[in-house]
Amino acid sequence: KKKLKISGRELASVPAQVFGLDQLQVLEMSPERESCLRYRMELLPREISHLKNLTCLYVDSNNLKKIPAEIGTLSHLERLTLSNNSLSSLPPEMGALQRLHSLHLANNSLTELPAPLCQLRSLTFLDVSDNKIGTIPSSIRHLEKLETLLLLFNSLESLPEDVCLLRNLRTLWLGNNHLRSLPASFGELVNLDWGYNYCSCNFEGNPLESPPAEVCSRGPAEIRDYFLSFRRT
Repeated sequence: KKKLKISGRELASVPAQVFGLDQLQVLEMSPERESCLRYRMELLPREISHLKNLTCLYVDSNNLKKIPAEIGTLSHLERLTLSNNSLSSLPPEMGALQRLHSLHLANNSLTELPAPLCQLRSLTFLDVSDNKIGTIPSSIRHLEKLETLLLLFNSLESLPEDVCLLRNLRTLWLGNNHLRSLPASFGELVNLDWGYNYCSCNFEGNPLESPPAEVCSRGPAEIRDYFLSFRRT
């Protein structure tokens, strides 16, 4: 078996036999598409390290409170979904997942963007919406391949200039934070389409004031109209 989905009403633990499937590549333990099921798994077992060939691990919508340090040994992991759990922190060993390109952390209890995430040089998708994140570390600039960054429903009051170094960003959602202004070099994120595609750039629910002149002059010509129309709504 290279792909395995575990489902069961009130799932609370991983069957021990799973960890003997050393050729397993995709493991799904999430009721995301099965609303009749409710999973209660609180801990991801340390034995997850036995699955050396895993490329995708789906554990959304459980009750996870902790991720073991052994997650860092899954060197082939490319996609990890941990949304809708009870995580307040992540182990520093996650920084070793250098093939990881998609990470879902929405709707947990994170209060900051964990430093290990900024070591994931292959990351192209990061969703940390609906947490309690109040600051973005300057080390985020190391995520040079990042294309999608979702930060909705957090507690951000400002963005570091380093976000503007993420020149590959195509989708940036900042809605429902506490932002009043943007970095002066924000307009240099030229791969955002500034509102022509609503899914690309989102600021709704922030007390944003008119951006500084530097933003309007450095970005595409349409950025001024975009912010002016946003301010009127």
